Amino acid sequence: MKRVLFVCLGNICRSPLAEGLFKETIEERNLGHEFEVDSCGTNGLHDGESPDIRTRNNARKHGLQLNHQSRQITPSDFEYFDHIYVMDENNLRTVRGLCPAEFEFKIQKIRNFDSIQTGSDVEDPWYGGDDGFETTYQTLLRCTRSLADELLTNRG
Repeated sequence: MKRVLFVCLGNICRSPLAEGLFKETIEERNLGHEFEVDSCGTNGLHDGESPDIRTRNNARKHGLQLNHQSRQITPSDFEYFDHIYVMDENNLRTVRGLCPAEFEFKIQKIRNFDSIQTGSDVEDPWYGGDDGFETTYQTLLRCTRSLADELLTNRG
């Protein structure tokens, strides 16, 4: 079983959406049993909260139900998870700063799997309007599908 963790700032917009989209992708392929998937934030300001209402509404518009309670990344996450995907450069710096050197190889940006803007940031939609949440959805949909393809190709 592969353990996958998605990380953003507060764990209420981008990372719970990435978690939900990745889960949906692997379930569609009847491979949910091969993965454990979670998400968290680099800060604990929203611990215990559901995803932002705008994120939930946008996901629901596409038929995706998000059931997640926000949490902050913990030291044990670095050892436990096989793959850690962050949303932007700030998350990358923060997560690398918290991570023991022996586990840094597990961390990368989710947009490394984007066919349109490889390696870019997933912009935080929190500060904008509904169009930002749709852009985030479409970006993460592409990335999580591509990521699933990659992880399923390299099952070893």
